[in-house]
Amino acid sequence: MQRFFCPPQNITAEQAIISDQQEIRHIKNSLRLRPQDQVVVFDGQGNEYRGKIKEITSKIIINDIAKINSLSQGRMAKITVACAIPKQYKIDQIIDKLTQLGIDKIIPLETERVVIKLDKSKLRLKQERWRKIALSAAKQSQRNSLPVIEDLQDIRQVLTGSADYDLKIIPTLLGPRKELRQILAKSQYRNILVLIGPEGDFTEEEVAYCKACGCIPVSLGDTVLRVETAAVATVSFIRLSYPL
Repeated sequence: MQRFFCPPQNITAEQAIISDQQEIRHIKNSLRLRPQDQVVVFDGQGNEYRGKIKEITSKIIINDIAKINSLSQGRMAKITVACAIPKQYKIDQIIDKLTQLGIDKIIPLETERVVIKLDKSKLRLKQERWRKIALSAAKQSQRNSLPVIEDLQDIRQVLTGSADYDLKIIPTLLGPRKELRQILAKSQYRNILVLIGPEGDFTEEEVAYCKACGCIPVSLGDTVLRVETAAVATVSFIRLSYPL
């Protein structure tokens, strides 16, 4: 059964309305769906519905809807990843993979050694692109919720609002570090923040600041990982310990 995104404000007890023109063209021209075809829609907030197409015009109306799934409130942990912007289009890959892994929030991170400096005037366009990538990854992985993609922030901005996290980790090559598995085995954490550094790692000053804010330096093994590998490896290990 085909599955589509429908914003929560377009869903009522009686019907769901898909108004995104790109989605409508896909339904009409590529999939060639017709009235009375059954479909599934999800709202990006953890809810999933089944219904029948009633009308296909400039919008698609789906009626006879019934909720068939909702986000479990018993999830082991929420994960936020603040990731330094890597070269080229690797941030696109990171958002795609982290969405598939079920993380809750992605924060594009600007650090001292970040090579790519985002043009603030074009940042909104990039964020829109990232949200589309996250939506596509959510569809592919049959995930019902969408990660929040925050504005570009620096380390101080991220950690200023970090009091709600009961675990904050910073993978780094600098100084004494702990093994991630040992940290995760100590407690059932509910809200985890992961800081992923740039090519060349965080500076000593950045690591010191993060430690002062309660972050725990961790090791990801003996090899030096690329930014995108470090992000995916860290979240994958956490998800193995804290399933969806």
